[in-house]
Amino acid sequence: MTISRRELIITGLAAGTALSIPSVLRGQTAPTEARTVRMVTTDFLTIFDPIFTTTGITQNHGLALYDTLFSLDSKLMPQPQMVGKWGVSDDKKTYTFELRDGLGWHDGTPVTAADCVASIRRWGQADGGGQLLMERAQDISKKDDKSFTIVLKQPLGLLIDLLATIAGTSPFIMREKDADRPATEQVTTNIGSGPFKFNHALAKPGASFTYDRNEQYVPRSEASDGFAGGKIVKVDRVIWDNIADEQTALAALQAGEIDFLEAPPADVYSVIESDPDLALQVLDKTGNDMCLRMNHLQKPFDNVKARQAMLHLVDQEAFLRVMAPDAKYGHTVTSIFGNDTLYTNDENTGWFKKGGDPDKAKQLFKEAGYAGEKVVILQPTDWAPGSNTSQLLAAEMRKIGVNAELAPSDWGGLVARRANKGPTESGGWSIFITSDSDYALSDPIAAPFLRAGGDEAWFGWPRNDEYEALRAKWPDVETLEERKALAREMQRIWWDFVGDIRLGQTVLPNARRKTLTGLIEMPQRVAMWNMQKA
Repeated sequence: MTISRRELIITGLAAGTALSIPSVLRGQTAPTEARTVRMVTTDFLTIFDPIFTTTGITQNHGLALYDTLFSLDSKLMPQPQMVGKWGVSDDKKTYTFELRDGLGWHDGTPVTAADCVASIRRWGQADGGGQLLMERAQDISKKDDKSFTIVLKQPLGLLIDLLATIAGTSPFIMREKDADRPATEQVTTNIGSGPFKFNHALAKPGASFTYDRNEQYVPRSEASDGFAGGKIVKVDRVIWDNIADEQTALAALQAGEIDFLEAPPADVYSVIESDPDLALQVLDKTGNDMCLRMNHLQKPFDNVKARQAMLHLVDQEAFLRVMAPDAKYGHTVTSIFGNDTLYTNDENTGWFKKGGDPDKAKQLFKEAGYAGEKVVILQPTDWAPGSNTSQLLAAEMRKIGVNAELAPSDWGGLVARRANKGPTESGGWSIFITSDSDYALSDPIAAPFLRAGGDEAWFGWPRNDEYEALRAKWPDVETLEERKALAREMQRIWWDFVGDIRLGQTVLPNARRKTLTGLIEMPQRVAMWNMQKA
């Protein structure tokens, strides 16, 4: 009998021998202090501008450093955050906002209305919801240092919801001199007004990043509620450690060298549950929908038949066995609006078949004129669900005669390469796998996956004018039933032109030491305020 290294490690952990495993942290840092939290996240931070990218780790970075005008509470309702007072005119076209007292940048200067105006305008270049706002806006301007107005050409009932969104990129407020640049040009100063400061002196790209409590931050007086209310920081320092190897990270968690592991391997859940010092906790109870994005601009997926072939090829249950071996954490998903939203529906889902339909997929590739072109699948080696599903996908494609080739890199490398719209021989790509919160898919205005405007769409750049015309109606539909009907029609068109492909929904737990409590349970983001160590 041959025992794999992975099996040996799991056996050792179960027997309580984690301390015998060499640690990347032991000998390099002092023992964890009572008011310092060390976290290992799914991805490692390579882009610092949360308007420049939708990447989850960068959005978490933004949540720590920056603040927003409105934030979502635990019921996913928008509440004032930086805003102290606000009002809207009788004709619903003019919104006036006044900043609350006590707001200041990490460099010691006060937050002003001019900062807010510049930040909204920059966010409006990058985010779907922001783009809608800019289309409807007649003017966005400051009245004085603490107040500004948004004047609309026509009413936009979703305005406050958009200013609180956590789908896509959140509208984080930056200094005017940082926000006064195109959204395609990164902000790298890392100076916000939020509850944490970025410690530039201790930044070790590729190894760790450090966040210190902002002692000058003035939280709201209300109790913490989701991402809303008072953002009270109860620790002095949070360190994000980069430990790419899952088993090394788990050993560090058991040894008390780290306090939080965002994505423990599914095959060691039982080990974690049996450890008296550790706990599993689901922070995002809405789960994530795994998505296969295809490059619509290049062969073979510039042909709808090839995209339809992929839709028939995917066996979601097989992918779920890779992503979530424990069935209670994984579910198939056939609606572009997710599994558990108000707009989830079964329109045009006849393509879904248990086990997939590889014969149908092979025929559709033939009809698409596929001639053996190389299909490059970007494989994120430091994100196990993405890496494993990429390998499974490549294997299934090869079985039907597709020349699939994996392009391994860390997530940061994938993020950089996915922006390349060119052919594979020029450093482009054909497919990458990613995920988004099931909750976020209830909002086709802000959700990146649900845009099909070609160059203005998210990576993959799908284009369908009929679908986009329907999506444009979304903000102005007045009743829930009318919006549900619109969602069905949008989904009918989406699955015909195959904007992307869903691989399943996963609701996965995080792992933490039991001494770490107070973690905020919300979709999409991991907040660092409110948590504390015993």
